[in-house]
Amino acid sequence: MIINAFLLPLALAWDTLVGDPRGSWHPVVLIGKLISALEKRLLSPELAPAKKRWRGCLLAALVVSIVYGLSWSAVQLTAALPHYGQYLACSLLLSFTISPRALKEAGMEIHDLLKEGNLIEARRKVGWIVGRDTDKLNEGEITRATVETVAENITDGIIAPFFFAVLGGVPLAFAYRAVNTMDSMVGYKNERYLDFGMPAARLDDFCNWVPARLTAMLLLLATRLCGYDTKSAYRCMLRDASLHPSPNSGWAEATVAGALGVQLGGLNYYFGRPSLRARMGDAKKPLSAVNVVETIKLMYATTLLFVLWASLIALAILSAWL
Repeated sequence: MIINAFLLPLALAWDTLVGDPRGSWHPVVLIGKLISALEKRLLSPELAPAKKRWRGCLLAALVVSIVYGLSWSAVQLTAALPHYGQYLACSLLLSFTISPRALKEAGMEIHDLLKEGNLIEARRKVGWIVGRDTDKLNEGEITRATVETVAENITDGIIAPFFFAVLGGVPLAFAYRAVNTMDSMVGYKNERYLDFGMPAARLDDFCNWVPARLTAMLLLLATRLCGYDTKSAYRCMLRDASLHPSPNSGWAEATVAGALGVQLGGLNYYFGRPSLRARMGDAKKPLSAVNVVETIKLMYATTLLFVLWASLIALAILSAWL
């Protein structure tokens, strides 16, 4: 646990300075290809619902086991390097499981397009990071979609991978990333995936339960440090987090909404069909492009707080042993 915690600052540095390289060889892309290949072999539309659920369990077990085993093997290979080289290699591997820079770049690109008044391109770009229809969104709705995505991914894309890295090192962080990727690919409540994807969705809910609530607690502190409305963030977290259809996503989204004095949730369209999601936060001011920048600021503050918290705990344990 001590060594794992000390990998976090290096992993964050890798992500900040180098970013998330794009390409077919990226570990998360490879995880997605593994899931797709196994899905083709395991899922048949004519199967009974119970058999689909059992095969969904098999998918989850195979993906997590394979990803954990491969990442564990990769870590073992670094043992041949000098001590400092091993730290650098393992922290680089860990950086592939987080995405703060990618979230920042995606958010800021949409922010800049909104500031330019280029709604057509902003709608297109926000469509890359959300699943809803975006072709008719106005500035406030584009902002809402972006803020919701960045806020939700503070947990999924940063705190949860780091949390599992502290508990079990790089392999466990990759196992979490495999679970989260499975949920994003098969965890839908539609005709194809309702039964087959249920095990992956439930496993993702289980894995994110603690990280989501830890994220909200750190967001409250980040809100205070960044000068936003901490009291409103706390009130909205308690009042609105449970209204989200996900048992975990609402914790970050409701806290961010309260901190910024805006309202998230509301009416979305998916393939032309309306879907009303519970509203979180109070609309003290209209949503605008600046809220994207504020959310990114909170994301980085929360990330730094977690890294500091984990490192201090590791130092305290190390001091007690010496």
